[in-house]
Amino acid sequence: MSDTIKLIYNGEEHEFPVVTGSQNEKGIDIKKLRGTTGLVTLDPGFKNTGSTTSGITFLNGEQGVLRYRGYPIEQLAENASFTEVSYLLLYGELPNKEQLADFDRDLTMHTLVHEDIRNFFLAYPSKSHPMGQLLSIVSSLSTFYPESLDPNRSNEARQLTMIRLLSKFPTIVSWIHKKSVGHPIVYPKNNLDYVSNFLNMTFGQVTDDAEVDPVIASAINKLLILHGDHEQNCSTSTVKIVGSSHANLYASVSAGIAALWGPLHGGANQAVLEMLENIKNDGGNVDKWLDKAKDKNDPFRLMGFGHRVYKNFDPRATIIKKSADEVLEKLGVNDPVLEIAKKLEMAALNDDYFKSRKLFPNVDFYSGIIYRAIGFPVEMFTVLFALGRLPGWIAQWKEMRDLKTPIGRPRQIYTGETERQFVPLAQRK
Repeated sequence: MSDTIKLIYNGEEHEFPVVTGSQNEKGIDIKKLRGTTGLVTLDPGFKNTGSTTSGITFLNGEQGVLRYRGYPIEQLAENASFTEVSYLLLYGELPNKEQLADFDRDLTMHTLVHEDIRNFFLAYPSKSHPMGQLLSIVSSLSTFYPESLDPNRSNEARQLTMIRLLSKFPTIVSWIHKKSVGHPIVYPKNNLDYVSNFLNMTFGQVTDDAEVDPVIASAINKLLILHGDHEQNCSTSTVKIVGSSHANLYASVSAGIAALWGPLHGGANQAVLEMLENIKNDGGNVDKWLDKAKDKNDPFRLMGFGHRVYKNFDPRATIIKKSADEVLEKLGVNDPVLEIAKKLEMAALNDDYFKSRKLFPNVDFYSGIIYRAIGFPVEMFTVLFALGRLPGWIAQWKEMRDLKTPIGRPRQIYTGETERQFVPLAQRK
């Protein structure tokens, strides 16, 4: 007999089934709650509400587990390319050699972005925020591919839209960086892999041949994989609720970019660097700021330590710490901000206060260090987050359409005024 939950309301008993996921996760199926009882649930922020079933990402924050399609994130980050992981997220299985070759070729064939898009991109103010530029360009892609607006087009046509967005996204991101430093854009090179092509377009020059440092390419590859998907977070949920109206993929992803832009979501690694800058400007006394973090009456909090989902450790941080060390050693960066970061990391890892509270450095702490060392300005950090998260957004959008998920329409508990009568303007006090 299947498990059920009994609800007694107004003297009547109602039963609701308990559903069990493949990892023994359990939830109450309340699809018929309102219809049978007239009640809705109240769950601000949807912290206890499952909006969907999904076969893409499994996350167990208490045990520090993250898996894509069943594969541990540690194995993927160590052994796979970002395009392999993108294929896995989109289609459910790791590609064989032929499938990966076809996928890489498809991605390579669509990296160019229409020159008309570049024309209005160049008109953006030089000081405009990179995320604003990114979401505007991605949304604008739908105007260049109007066939993407048809929600009933063939599966092949829908696949082409996904490939186009995956292909053009790193080109667009490289444009944004080039614009910020006043350099001419570098066009894609078909002989380079996805990550190397991105790095060449971003840091290469039109006057030079491509020279991509393998240590940097490896670190970026890992970072993109680690950010590939993270279950039903704020931006992913936004992509899906917009997509549930049958909005096109470009519009849905641009909505996700807007959600990621918020400092409570995608801005964490930027906040880490801003914190380190503040410590440097205050004289660089790490012990002073650690003491401030321990003082419950002090509003200061260490950014990049602990995680609202991972309660013991962030498995992604363990992976990327090694890459951060490799990048700093290879580049030999002499940066006082990064020196403060290393001191802060070491002090926190050896401090009983932080160890007892599981406040270990998370992926945002190390990703910010890597991006800074490579040469990205702080304003680009969230754009790089979006580049990694893109295949996850697309996979979740695709799964939602495949499951024929109904349009999202959350309910509410109204707390405003009860009915009252209109008063003409002359009679109002």
